[in-house]
Amino acid sequence: MTDYRAPLADIDFVLNRVCGLDRILKLPGFIDVDSSVVRDLLEEAARFMEEEIAPLNKVGDKFGVRLNDDHSITTAPGFADAYLQYVAAGWGAVPFETGYGGGGFPWVVGIALQEILTASNMAFSMCPLLTQGAIDAIMHHGSETQKMTYLPKMITGEWSGTMNLTEPDAGSDVGAVRTKAVRATDGSYRISGTKIYISFGEHDMADNIVHLVLARTPDAPPGTKGISCFIVPKYLVNADGSLGAKNDVTCVSVEHKLGIHASPTCVLSFGDNGGAIGYLIGEENRGMQYMFTMMNQARLSVGLQGLALGDRAFQQALQYAKDRRQGRAPGAPAGESSPIIDHPDVKRMLLTIKTTCEALRRLTYWNAACLDVAKYHPDAAEREFAADLAALLTPLSKGWGTDMAVELTGIAVQIHGGMGFVEETGVAQHYRDARITTIYEGTNGIQAIDLVGRKLGLQGGAVMKRHLDSIDSLISRLADHSELAGCRAALTKTLAATREATNWLVAHGSNPHDLLSGATPYLRLLSVLTGGFLMAESAVIAKDNAQEVGADVVADRVASARFFCEQLMPAADGLVPSITGDSSLLMTSI
Repeated sequence: MTDYRAPLADIDFVLNRVCGLDRILKLPGFIDVDSSVVRDLLEEAARFMEEEIAPLNKVGDKFGVRLNDDHSITTAPGFADAYLQYVAAGWGAVPFETGYGGGGFPWVVGIALQEILTASNMAFSMCPLLTQGAIDAIMHHGSETQKMTYLPKMITGEWSGTMNLTEPDAGSDVGAVRTKAVRATDGSYRISGTKIYISFGEHDMADNIVHLVLARTPDAPPGTKGISCFIVPKYLVNADGSLGAKNDVTCVSVEHKLGIHASPTCVLSFGDNGGAIGYLIGEENRGMQYMFTMMNQARLSVGLQGLALGDRAFQQALQYAKDRRQGRAPGAPAGESSPIIDHPDVKRMLLTIKTTCEALRRLTYWNAACLDVAKYHPDAAEREFAADLAALLTPLSKGWGTDMAVELTGIAVQIHGGMGFVEETGVAQHYRDARITTIYEGTNGIQAIDLVGRKLGLQGGAVMKRHLDSIDSLISRLADHSELAGCRAALTKTLAATREATNWLVAHGSNPHDLLSGATPYLRLLSVLTGGFLMAESAVIAKDNAQEVGADVVADRVASARFFCEQLMPAADGLVPSITGDSSLLMTSI
């Protein structure tokens, strides 16, 4: 057992009250179930992951992985057995289409499952996460033969998947990819090159690993326009679906990392013995387009890692603060030491983590719900707007979610004091694990650039305008709720600040230096505003449904909204000068 408990009550509130799960379940394309079935599903998933996956978190951190002489990898004790149980229970299949063996549930339900799994054991969760990305790419762009060959066993988790983009000289600059793909007479390709930072590129948990590899054909144009995408399985697949010979793919080393020690981060060599056999997905030179198809979901999943780690750290810090006695809190009897939770500054730190995690849960789940609407809503205009709104929200989910992961887990360490710096307590692991989230799947600087360079201009700025107008509408509704007057005042100020910054960025869009210099503070400003909006909206929803949710839930929702809006949001208003200020300051020689 472990000290982690899935926050099922708030997950249920967000799914049903904020995201409108019942409406999503009625969209064509999903199995005929209602929210009570989802509730039962999540309760059972939580039980399994709390009991079987979460206890392996510290084990994996201490053991890491082992690269063997035959280039195979041994994962941490218990990981392979737990993964077999995970596959047998069908947890990974829940959000995928039934036609290929999926559970047929909405993606927002998959996100809820993913939060529980990631909080239980982030390193373990990396395997299903990478498989999810590979499934998305094949689902959208693979041939029917490729789908039938690979998807059923990838969806069950019997086979895992990877995304092979990064090379020694090609990180975020994917256009610099040098891996080669030469067409063979049988229509397949021979892949040769080196890929680095490949999570679960080799392991002992699944029967096969389906690598998706970006490579360049001999006559490809330069840059990103000349990138193609290939399926390169660890073991070739026979016509009857059985596994054949091992492909020419070798794990040559494993990185020693700051965190997620139990997730093997591999250097893979393709084609050391004549060329790895690969199969083109779609058309040549369209690999980057295919990768962007799954980018929203992949980046959303990384943002969710931020939420999961923050919540796991919060639970640990909260228990420590209740147990640890030190000093005398204001109003406590003389001569007695107090639990540190009674000290105002500790309470402030705990509430900062708690309410920020709640805001992140609302943001990421809403983001996922938009993806469901974008895919399945019968009205084309609704699908288009939902897709664009999801695209706008994605850099917020990923960028702010992971920035906050580092901040919130750091606060959890601080609450532990000196014991937080000692590995024995385990809270340092969450801090170390969180640090990678701001880097992979597009650094947060790239998320900010994407936001101001691409997403602000969606539909000529109409998507952003509609989002801000929704916040304005909520501010008007808050006039009827006197206990939320502080939220209304804070939202009004931050909305005005955001509009000022947005208008400035739009006006200076022709100057890349002006636009990009303020991108990162703008991402933070818009994220905090959106988080405050969702927290205040949750409070209103709870009040409007008081008889159903209960007085305790209403009180908690109001208190959380007030703390976030009145205590945390005002700091974001001060970011405006960083966005609109003299960008030439960033040209100063260092």
